[in-house]
Amino acid sequence: MEWFTADGYWLGRLVFQKALAVVYLTAFLTAALQFRALIGERGMLPATGELRRTSWRTAPGLFRLHYSDRLFAVVAWTGCAVSVALLAGADNQVPLGAAMALWAVPWLLYLSIVQVGGVWYGFGWESLLLETGFLAVFLGNAGTAPPVLVLWLLRWLLFRVEFGAGLIKWRGDACWRKLTCLDFHHETQPMPGPLSWFFHRLPRPVHRVEVAANHVTQLLVPVLLFTPQPVASAAAGLMIVTQLWLVLSGNFAWLNWLTITLALPAVDWSPLTEPPAQRGAPVWYEVLVIAVTALVLVLSYRPARNLVSRRQVMNRSFDPLHLVNTYGAFGSISRVRLEVVVEGTDDAVVHPGTVWKEYGFKGKPGDPRRLPRQFAPYHLRLDWMMWFAALSPAYARSWFGPFVERLLENDRDTLRLLRHNPFPDAPPAQVRARVYRYRFTTWRELRATGCWWHRTFVRDFLRPTRA
Repeated sequence: MEWFTADGYWLGRLVFQKALAVVYLTAFLTAALQFRALIGERGMLPATGELRRTSWRTAPGLFRLHYSDRLFAVVAWTGCAVSVALLAGADNQVPLGAAMALWAVPWLLYLSIVQVGGVWYGFGWESLLLETGFLAVFLGNAGTAPPVLVLWLLRWLLFRVEFGAGLIKWRGDACWRKLTCLDFHHETQPMPGPLSWFFHRLPRPVHRVEVAANHVTQLLVPVLLFTPQPVASAAAGLMIVTQLWLVLSGNFAWLNWLTITLALPAVDWSPLTEPPAQRGAPVWYEVLVIAVTALVLVLSYRPARNLVSRRQVMNRSFDPLHLVNTYGAFGSISRVRLEVVVEGTDDAVVHPGTVWKEYGFKGKPGDPRRLPRQFAPYHLRLDWMMWFAALSPAYARSWFGPFVERLLENDRDTLRLLRHNPFPDAPPAQVRARVYRYRFTTWRELRATGCWWHRTFVRDFLRPTRA
């Protein structure tokens, strides 16, 4: 079938596959380095508990057969190794069927990880990586021209990511419609980056332009993905520029980078280079791609209905394999930044002279003098959940107690998630947590104090607790 492939999109496919391999590598590395403290056998929320709460039907994966920390480590590091192999072009050195199997490996491994991750893996970019990775299995390798149907499915996914995010904003917080959300968002976002202070201090008219541009890029531009070239390329380019702006302004794990990755195959790269010699697609491959396309279209019904619903939900999976999902972010914006500050003391009995020492987190705000760091696309899962805990204790009910217990033990794996442990020689006698209001300092305050943040005590989050 001559219509089945598009020779001119070979470079877009190649760049997409390399970028996706990097995102996969980041995701597996994040899992390998953090899982013991979060979902390990002695973790805050062990994976075995998640396995008991779910079933093969609701959460299929490799760990249904057996779970151990050793096996999880093997899965995560194998994912890293396969990602590196894909980045190096191993899929282009083997026949088409073997290349598809190679791309299926990281998808299956990461699906298995997400299925036992519980609240630590409840972010939209987990499903986005799985949905993107599933489509990548059927994109072919250098021996075959890219299949048109999969290229369109990738655009359909990109459309849902951007359009869903735009709709949830427009329907959600009124500040998006009033163009005022970015008066707060750079300061109150989950994990600010090193430039967030400067973004927050931009003049308010610039913030209005930022919000208006966001609406255009997320509500109007995505429709242009389905128009002829070069309009579709221009639409994808605008999305890439917008995502890079978000990369500069904060830390959103690999969400922005994966969205950029999805935009790459929508760009027509053919004016830049001639396509290499490519064989026609075998019949079995054509049949398989057509079948997968039909499956995705059927599964798209509920996500598409969600888009047009007044009760739109964001970041929801409608099938246990995360094949077709709904996305969105920041339907409401916090006006005030609250942070949970965790402290410990050597005193067995608290008295007026008790000295409390603060635990330092890698990404979330703590020491007012510390400029936020850039971590994305790496995902600091504990730091993100601490942001949710500050919004409401309900978000931390399942894991914060176990977290404190491990601090009282100086648990090695838990402390590896932190930047600074104020009790390196022996565990603290007691630990407490307090809520502070944080705000970015002004230019004058920064020059006078050297502090990027100003904080004010609000209330206790957890009263002094001992082992």
